[in-house]
Amino acid sequence: MPADTALLASVPLFERLDEEERTLLAAQLDDVSFEAGQVVFKRGDPGGSIFIVVSGSVEIFVEDTVGQRVVFETAKAGDFFGELSLLDGDPRSASSVALETTRAVRLDRNDLELLFKRHPTAAMDVLAVIGKRLREADRLIGSRPSYSPNQAVEGKLTPVQRIADAAAAFSGSISFLVVHMLWFGVWIAVNLDLVSSVHAFDPFPFGLLTMVVSLEAIFLSCMVLISQNRQAAKERIRSDVEYDANIRAGLEVTQLHVKVDALYEQTLARLAAVEKRLAAPAPPPPLPPPPVGPGPS
Repeated sequence: MPADTALLASVPLFERLDEEERTLLAAQLDDVSFEAGQVVFKRGDPGGSIFIVVSGSVEIFVEDTVGQRVVFETAKAGDFFGELSLLDGDPRSASSVALETTRAVRLDRNDLELLFKRHPTAAMDVLAVIGKRLREADRLIGSRPSYSPNQAVEGKLTPVQRIADAAAAFSGSISFLVVHMLWFGVWIAVNLDLVSSVHAFDPFPFGLLTMVVSLEAIFLSCMVLISQNRQAAKERIRSDVEYDANIRAGLEVTQLHVKVDALYEQTLARLAAVEKRLAAPAPPPPLPPPPVGPGPS
């Protein structure tokens, strides 16, 4: 049903119009209502109109690949939504649902052109809302991590954990083995008086060396255990990422099944319609015209 001028006067987008302009525009607009939870439009639907909320509220959102809802905006009284697809002619880029009983007016492209001709500054209001939603989309995209979860964990390491990782990495290398072979060889050679220029400080059975190596083993084992705990945490993160990927793949497969089922139902409906037309009896042939008798003599 057409909107009335009092309804348009309560909408900020139309409040600058005079009574004559509102009367002209009201004859072109439709007054629509939505119940709480009712879907106004879905992503991918044709975008033939925009909606201006008079009362109530409408949530504009998209669902990502894991089925989570990303809310762009909640349109309340005086706000409008659905303008992007109307301007560029593409399908709806988001979905919308009424959060409560909502009353709105609906404009198509011709109505919008009429509004812009009568009130050019309204175009700036529409562009302002588009810019706001683009900024919100940029913010949501920017808030998503652009690096792997392991890199995020690396940024939160404490100095002790960094030292433990370095010690664990060095203890498992060839350099660690070579350094200890040289160290033990020189130590034993000095304390067996094989090097005459140096006085023996740890005679056989090398008690000091045994103590130093034992202390090194204790500290090194603690470092390795700390590093192993961190590696286990990384594995848990990797498992969570793989789980999310599996969930995403499962949702995509489910969506494909839904689409295939819908196509299957449409095909069956069309085949049933064709069979019904073929089974219908053919109309009887038209009767021949009655013979024309001789005219009056």
